[in-house]
Amino acid sequence: MRQFIIIIAFLLIGAVAEAQRTPKYSNEFLSIGVGARALGMFGSQTAIADDVTAGYWNPAGLVDLSSTYQGSLMHAEYFAGIAKYDYAGFATKIDTSSSLAVSIIRFAVDDIPDTRFLYDANGAINYDNIRFFSAADYAFLISYARRLNFLDGLKVGGNFKVIHRVAGDFATAWGFGLDVGAQLKVKSWQFGLMFRDVTGTFNAWNHNTTLVEDVYLQTGNEIPENSIEVTLPKMIIGIARYQKIKTKFGLLASLDLANTFDGKRNVLLKSEVVSLDPSLGLEFDYLKTFFIRFGAGNIQEIKSFDGSTYTTVQPNFGLGVKIKQVQLDYALTDIGDQSASLYSHVFSLKASFDK
Repeated sequence: MRQFIIIIAFLLIGAVAEAQRTPKYSNEFLSIGVGARALGMFGSQTAIADDVTAGYWNPAGLVDLSSTYQGSLMHAEYFAGIAKYDYAGFATKIDTSSSLAVSIIRFAVDDIPDTRFLYDANGAINYDNIRFFSAADYAFLISYARRLNFLDGLKVGGNFKVIHRVAGDFATAWGFGLDVGAQLKVKSWQFGLMFRDVTGTFNAWNHNTTLVEDVYLQTGNEIPENSIEVTLPKMIIGIARYQKIKTKFGLLASLDLANTFDGKRNVLLKSEVVSLDPSLGLEFDYLKTFFIRFGAGNIQEIKSFDGSTYTTVQPNFGLGVKIKQVQLDYALTDIGDQSASLYSHVFSLKASFDK
């Protein structure tokens, strides 16, 4: 345990030092989350994720798969359908103490018009010359989890992830990173710890400047250069408790505390070194078959035109139904337009199989 604490301390010190020379936001599409159940609870899953989606939220939870095989699909649209967000995951038990999972995430804006050739050689507009391209972000995660014997209820897991980002033929990036997580159950309490990008995730950008050099020079824009983008570590602490209500009803409450080390962010608790962003989730169930979920998070301070400030909280809502080995979940985010972004409908499907 002492060695584990020392390792964590070195990681946090390195993250703070690296934050002085790296961008604040990197690979932000990986901060959205997967699964309508989780999004309905505002992503407070670090301590409770125990299905195929744990490959994203906390790979340690994969040990508690309820069946030999599990698969999940999710689709969501953002910004009035302009951006598409998709997820697919598959997990399987290796034995009674370990599991393996594969996850794929895509966030993209497709069919973006390329108007560089809108005018033909005679200076006339020719709409047939308009081309289209996509700006897409991909993540591929391979997850492994194992139950440890020296402490009852302790599970650990890790992700190896590959990032691929594409902006048409103009720029591409490849990145690699690691996540590690742990979960511990003590009676009715569940605890979780997740380190995202624990060693830093490095994206190497390659720009095809020959395609934009002429236009950039004419408009006075700076020509981009090949570069390395670093995603700094993030530590998430989770705590949860499940309580039976009579015999047919139950209530699950979970809280996540996301800690970032890249300077001050617009979150509930912030400083020049560490910022803390909490998220809360509630799930009511009837016979573990029908579910109603609520979540709250994204607490921000907004400045008005007159210079005054006010605080906003984004609420989420979700529903779920489980029929034998199939579960269908729905989430509605940003109820009442409490934040700057538009609300979104999220649907996900999960299926379980045994040998």
